[in-house]
Amino acid sequence: MARVTRGPHTRKRHKKILKAVRGHRGSRNSRYRLARESLLHALAYSTRHRKLKKRQNRALAILRINAAARQNGTTYSGLMHGLKLAGIELDRKSLSELAVREPETFAEVAQTAQAAAA
Repeated sequence: MARVTRGPHTRKRHKKILKAVRGHRGSRNSRYRLARESLLHALAYSTRHRKLKKRQNRALAILRINAAARQNGTTYSGLMHGLKLAGIELDRKSLSELAVREPETFAEVAQTAQAAAA
């Protein structure tokens, strides 16, 4: 039976890890042991940050809506309450985009919400 050497497989595995950590600082992108650990942490961070991104985007949208609502004479909570009473089902992302890109349209939506709340 032929003798099996593990060199080619090991080199392939090492090269795969080292290719994935290009751009990491210091010796983390050239030494296999450090690169493997660095890659494990990077993958964990990317998983966690995918979840955090959703939370941060929602917070940013609320911030933008609140600023635009105050320019139109109401508050964020008052605007959202009025929208619910008026039956306008716009999500926060859409409202935020309206507030930034089309302030006139947002002003009309805010007026509708204020009228429904009154």
